[in-house]
Amino acid sequence: MPVPHSVGANRPARALPAMACDSHMHIFDPRFAPSPHWPRTPPQAGVGSYRQLQHRLGTARTVVVTPSTYGTDNACTLDALAQLGDGARGVAVVDAEVADAELDRLHAAGVRGLRVNFVSPQSWGATTPQMLDTLARKAARLGWHVQVFAQPEQIVAMEPVLASLPVPLVIDHMGRIDPAEGPASEAFAVLRRLLDAGHTWVKLSGVYMRSREGGPAYGDAQALGRALVQAAPERLVWGSDWPHTTEAPDTVNDADLLDVLRAWCDEDAVMDRILVDNPARLYGF
Repeated sequence: MPVPHSVGANRPARALPAMACDSHMHIFDPRFAPSPHWPRTPPQAGVGSYRQLQHRLGTARTVVVTPSTYGTDNACTLDALAQLGDGARGVAVVDAEVADAELDRLHAAGVRGLRVNFVSPQSWGATTPQMLDTLARKAARLGWHVQVFAQPEQIVAMEPVLASLPVPLVIDHMGRIDPAEGPASEAFAVLRRLLDAGHTWVKLSGVYMRSREGGPAYGDAQALGRALVQAAPERLVWGSDWPHTTEAPDTVNDADLLDVLRAWCDEDAVMDRILVDNPARLYGF
């Protein structure tokens, strides 16, 4: 049976280890209204469809990330966490004025981090480095991390802020680095310094966002992916980014994305670390 928003029916070439985690996906449920600021109609991508993807891929754990579609309303994510149970954690979106009581409510529901987005339209308008710093300080009380989605040039400009955050930092979607520049780019140099400092993680997700070659192999991104794996295999996680809202419908094969991860890892043990051990540590499974 085909999985909605995922091309093909193949499974990953290598069977995944027990407790493998998809550390970045979104749920879109028509029971929850999009934020008035959001310009597009969201897809229907509910928990039932995502469970089909888990069955196909062989993943057991997942991290539900509130998409910008819902602004600062995390109701859809919390509903998904309740349905998915102990095998799920959440990353929420809140504004800088969020109260501690709301963060406590999110924590009790399984949220373990805050996403700060400098790329997509946000309900408050422009995201600033000061907002990132404020939210990081609020997240510190709960032992959370902050997840930053930013363009490569923004990562470069914000290096001093990113390096000084009081919580672990997670960089979304490989920093959106252009594969044509790859490890030679200024943004990769910044990522490498942040990784070497020991408090930064990178999500190996969204490889298709900047790839010109495309699937199934995304060969132009191989140098970048391998360089990240070699730099800090202990602080990388993998995510499908299902249902792939940045791409044309029905163009992404999620099993291929796991095969790409395998191609970046010299050993199966490294792949297992990225899929099991690292997310268990970052998200508290």
